[in-house]
Amino acid sequence: MFKQASRLLSRSVAVASSKSATTRAFSTEVPSTLDSTFVESWKKVAPNMDPPQTPSAFMKPRPATPSSIPTKLTVNFVLPYASELSGKEVDMVIIPATTGQMGVLPGHVPTIAELKPGIMSVHEGTDIKKYFLSSGFALLHANSVADIIAVEAVPLDHIDPSQVQKGLAEFQQKLTSATTDLEKAEAQIGVEVHSAINAALSG
Repeated sequence: MFKQASRLLSRSVAVASSKSATTRAFSTEVPSTLDSTFVESWKKVAPNMDPPQTPSAFMKPRPATPSSIPTKLTVNFVLPYASELSGKEVDMVIIPATTGQMGVLPGHVPTIAELKPGIMSVHEGTDIKKYFLSSGFALLHANSVADIIAVEAVPLDHIDPSQVQKGLAEFQQKLTSATTDLEKAEAQIGVEVHSAINAALSG
């Protein structure tokens, strides 16, 4: 039965793909409803089973791009264990991209940026909130929404400079005494992160 189903389904998929080969839509623009040809083929071979769900059934449509540039940037800033900012409207965000500090304003070109250890500053009028990020990604959308995902983050004013100096000295010692590649890599990461925190606090 399943061999017959796979033949029928592959035939209907081949026909559908040949029709849409020249005008393929973005995945988030594909309607979530199942193709009627597919549903009919499925019911012929498995009348007692519901048709399977496809990824498009669970995807939300892509937000519309406004005709004019908004006055505010909407920021979602999340960590694996918490949501720091959710739908926060701000004037600008400066993120520590691997290519350098990147200022993000409303209307920024859509971009995916990898983040490095450094300072992210959120500007809202005269109020500036600074966070130290360890790493992560920033997804900047055409509709002036910025999704910032960090592995670790802490407000800059919560960091104790003396502890940073102590940690930097410890990792520098570990780096000089490391004997394996793993120990060297772990120590190097510790040195880089603590150096970035130290530079952020002093600059």
